[in-house]
Amino acid sequence: MVLALPLLMWLGYKEAQNNYTQPEAVIVLGGSTKNLEREKFTAKFATRHPNLPIWISGGSPPTYTKRVFTKAGIDPKRLHLDYEAVDTVTNFTTLVDDLQARGIENVYLITSDFHMRRACVIGEIVLGSRGIKFQPIPVPSETSPEPIEKSIRDGARALLWVATGYTGVDEKHKR
Repeated sequence: MVLALPLLMWLGYKEAQNNYTQPEAVIVLGGSTKNLEREKFTAKFATRHPNLPIWISGGSPPTYTKRVFTKAGIDPKRLHLDYEAVDTVTNFTTLVDDLQARGIENVYLITSDFHMRRACVIGEIVLGSRGIKFQPIPVPSETSPEPIEKSIRDGARALLWVATGYTGVDEKHKR
């Protein structure tokens, strides 16, 4: 119990800190290219947060993504589309330096509910390495949560990236 107390205090501090710091941007981890659920959810979310820029990493082709946001009345100038990522770890590593360079210190993180645990593990490591906090916003789905092994594996890859700049993805597998 004594060992758990510092961890609980740290988690409580992080939660309180996030509640008092307003996000300055939205990050969407692109989903399947077959459906646009994350993009549609984010477009509705963005109408309630009209001043936030939106970074979309991966997912649907730009034409479809832009169409979803335009249909929702979102100014295309708010969108920052990034298709460098090949997986969840690189969703973060390809964006974090741009966010830091723009002075962004807190973001909303949008992804599917089944994918959120892994995204949070990676986000804590990659975004946290640059002092960027995030507030998770899950997109509801009918899908079971991913196995914890994926979170452990990609958490290790995120730590590798922080230490070396290498994500574990071979150059030949990049788009």
